[in-house]
Amino acid sequence: MTDEDRRSDERYAVALRVDYDDADDLIADYTENLSSGGACVASTRDVAIGTEVKLALSFPGLVSPIRVDGIVRWCRDDMLGIEFIDGVRAKLDALIARIQSRDPDVVKRTLRVLVVEDNPHIAQLLRHGLGDDRKVITDIAFDCRVASDGQVALEMLREQRFDVLIVDIYLPVLDGAGVIAAVRTKLDMPNLPIIAVSGGGDSARREAMAAGANLFIDKPMRLKSLLERMREIMNLDVAR
Repeated sequence: MTDEDRRSDERYAVALRVDYDDADDLIADYTENLSSGGACVASTRDVAIGTEVKLALSFPGLVSPIRVDGIVRWCRDDMLGIEFIDGVRAKLDALIARIQSRDPDVVKRTLRVLVVEDNPHIAQLLRHGLGDDRKVITDIAFDCRVASDGQVALEMLREQRFDVLIVDIYLPVLDGAGVIAAVRTKLDMPNLPIIAVSGGGDSARREAMAAGANLFIDKPMRLKSLLERMREIMNLDVAR
């Protein structure tokens, strides 16, 4: 067996996932890098040059990951240089065009949600629940971000665009009512839908609504109930 044959036998398929922030992030990477016929991917895996890899490119709202095949051509500082195999460029060209046009068969409408919750368990439940394709709101994907205190939430709201805010009333550093009031006044976001949540009962409800929340939901809450209330204030389509 020649060295070349031996290397061929030692090759194995490696699956790598590349997550982008949104459709525009993928399109920008395609314009700058992917369209040239390859990709530079961060990975801590020990992958040999010549290894065949399967890439899954994704972002919140993409109906199905874009799967492309390639071969590792170089490895350096936890980065892999991957060359696409023949035919991938044409496939990407077609899919990127559909993503740019926001073809509903390829890209769902995406709502950016900021969850402000200091309980990491509840925050993860909400994040995973909203990201689950079994949600009751149809044809919509949720890009869910989490802030663990009120001050961090305000900083995120200053720097990023969100479509809805879900905020606990009892938070460290700055409480939920303070966050809501700041959103309405200092950040001048009178139309941002805000759902306040708390196990504090009527007292917490009064604080939230006085500060400017659109809705208040008592804890513990059911995900379906939360989604149905979101539909009410955002006019979203909900499966029956």
